[in-house]
Amino acid sequence: MSLDSLDDIAQLVSQTSLPPVHQWNPDVTRSIDMRIERNGDWFYNGSLIQRLRMVKLFSTVLRVDNGLTYLVTPQERLLIEVEDAHFTAVLVERHGAGDDQSLVFTTNIGDKVIADEQHSVFVEYLEKGGDPSPYLVVRDSLKALISRAVFYQLAEWAEERAGVLGVSSQGCFMPLSEPSAS
Repeated sequence: MSLDSLDDIAQLVSQTSLPPVHQWNPDVTRSIDMRIERNGDWFYNGSLIQRLRMVKLFSTVLRVDNGLTYLVTPQERLLIEVEDAHFTAVLVERHGAGDDQSLVFTTNIGDKVIADEQHSVFVEYLEKGGDPSPYLVVRDSLKALISRAVFYQLAEWAEERAGVLGVSSQGCFMPLSEPSAS
């Protein structure tokens, strides 16, 4: 399928089927030696998981419960470590312009996410005036750290509203900066 238009991308996103992990309540919960690093790399028992298909499979059964991340199956809930975010947003495309524009992000595992009210862009600052940590809500409580190159692209597209720089997608304004002091 060619993904030349926003309609093509929206159709692909809507056809993506994920396991119903939110419905699963396994009796067994345990920890495993798996972690997702800040750059999006996945490790198991200290070794990098190099098979993208395996990482993609694991990513479909991620769930956040009480701030902790688990791989969830109907039988088990496996606690894993996440250094920062579950995914990395490595690419952004802009379709349309102004309030009618849509921003389409691609994650490190190839998922497409159209930024909107449920899939918002947000920026956290550890301290006032500090370095930004930009994120995109991918699904539920799972988020993607927006790569530096993608954040710079968003900054180029940013506009100021009420003293805040931000971008719009699907009619939603999403701040990229802290409010300016008046």
